[in-house]
Amino acid sequence: MRNVEIKIQGIIDEECEQWFSGLKIHALESGDTILSGTVQDQAALCGIIARLRYLGLQFISVNSDDINAGE
Repeated sequence: MRNVEIKIQGIIDEECEQWFSGLKIHALESGDTILSGTVQDQAALCGIIARLRYLGLQFISVNSDDINAGE
């Protein structure tokens, strides 16, 4: 499992959460959006990134860390 936080330019409607494997959508006052939560593995993260690219959204940042790191 991996914790992820993806910040993109623009607003994504919270009703679209099901499109992003259950990541939570947080609209920011700046007009940007953060998707955050956990994904099963790097392949799942790549799938979410591909979907965002397909939608033509511009990435500001992508952060990911392994939940099991250090065990």
